[in-house]
Amino acid sequence: MQAGMPLYRPDFSPTRAPRRVSILGATGSIGASTVDLVRREPARYQVEAVTANHNAAALGALARALGARFAAVADPTRYKELKEALAGSGIEAAAGPQAIVEAAGRPADWVMAAIAGASGLAPTLNAVAQGATVALANKECLVCAGSLFMRQAAAAKATVLPVDSEHNAVFQALAAGRRTDLRRLILTASGGPFRTFTREALRSVTPEQALRHPNWSMGPKITVDSATLMNKGLELIEAHHLFGAAPDQIEVLVHPQSIVHGLVEFCDGSMIAAFAAPDMRIPIGHCLAWPERTESPAPRLDLAAIATLTFAAPDTERFPALALARQALEMGQGAPTLLNAANEVAVAEFLAGALSFVAIPALVEATVEAGIRHGLASEPATLEDALALDHAGRALARELLPEIAVKAS
Repeated sequence: MQAGMPLYRPDFSPTRAPRRVSILGATGSIGASTVDLVRREPARYQVEAVTANHNAAALGALARALGARFAAVADPTRYKELKEALAGSGIEAAAGPQAIVEAAGRPADWVMAAIAGASGLAPTLNAVAQGATVALANKECLVCAGSLFMRQAAAAKATVLPVDSEHNAVFQALAAGRRTDLRRLILTASGGPFRTFTREALRSVTPEQALRHPNWSMGPKITVDSATLMNKGLELIEAHHLFGAAPDQIEVLVHPQSIVHGLVEFCDGSMIAAFAAPDMRIPIGHCLAWPERTESPAPRLDLAAIATLTFAAPDTERFPALALARQALEMGQGAPTLLNAANEVAVAEFLAGALSFVAIPALVEATVEAGIRHGLASEPATLEDALALDHAGRALARELLPEIAVKAS
């Protein structure tokens, strides 16, 4: 998809028939919020497929409750458990990575792409290939293979709607003017649980502390990314691909209240902001009903009660992950793919207790630099290229892990 092109088909129109939906990552936090909205309006939505990573029992119960036609679990060893959970229901069961790709290609009008990590790339690309409306909650699709993803979306005439609260806010704010009049996009960051910590205090941060986000309830990986500000760095890269904005047109502001999710400034100085409670059902509901709107169960804002909203520039000395992501975006080619691969390894090792909090960005930086030295910076042209580069980046990160763990201790 060329820079500046809309994320949606201009000829798209709402349908009065039930919208067929598939939910990839149905048992995760985004999936659970999507399920909540779908179950509130059963006449409006018809569930085609649901997937999960390991939790076959929960997936089976969910598939039954939603009346899904197809359920797939990524872990092939859980097939028997899923089959038994669906016995007598008439719901088709499948297991393994290819089954998740198959689920994404089932006949659905709307697909929630909420599989975390690079493992979501292949299924989400398959959903795009069907020309479906894809509600994108998987950052890695655009970080690992942004140009490829948007190009295939354009070729298939697919609709790509941003689910991240920040990108969804920008998407809505952009409706206030022409893309040619855009000056800059501003993504907001809560600052995470360590916003006021000193550099020395950050050295002793534990996984338990990092998983206690002050405003949002999310999965462990994205919660840690929010604490390091890598999440915001990945969102910079996403915004570049989603909105066709140049790197120097995308900025970040720390906004601890998480009420203003994104802002758009136009050439005349007008700035349009999107306000909402920190509840993911709001952006998910916007995508689920788009181009219409529907009632939301999320809490309503009381600005008088909130009284004060504050904004500050991010501190990239204490939180270098944001600067690393911007550098990767500016380098382009395969650098963002390496960045993401290394970060997934680093976060997993931190959660396992093998790496300190401050070593997460250190490992990412070392991996990207090593990848460039090894000639791994070519931009992925195919899904296979993206997965191969992701694999190489992970291998490099694991190779560098012992050295970085000692240096950052």
